[in-house]
Amino acid sequence: MRNIASRAAAGFGALMASLALSLPAAATEPAPGADGEVRRIDRAQARVTLRHGEIRALDMPPMTMVFRVRDPKLLDGLAVGDKVRFEAVAADGSYVVTAIAKAAPAKP
Repeated sequence: MRNIASRAAAGFGALMASLALSLPAAATEPAPGADGEVRRIDRAQARVTLRHGEIRALDMPPMTMVFRVRDPKLLDGLAVGDKVRFEAVAADGSYVVTAIAKAAPAKP
């Protein structure tokens, strides 16, 4: 009887370990998106220059750079100087903004 109990305990431990490995690593994944400021908008070329903070999902430090935008309509309503929150991906050898929105005003 003791042998059956020890096998059951070992099986339960293996099951728990496999479940832990299959769970998403939400706590360790970088938060999507970054904060930035619009420095320039090129609607004709579907590009935006952003001065941004760290983009952890892309392992990118803070800097100012030009991004392509996935959809030129993302630039509608944006103006130079706007504070924004955006998401970007690496695609085809460049960085592409996939979502962008004006940031909520800071509370005093």
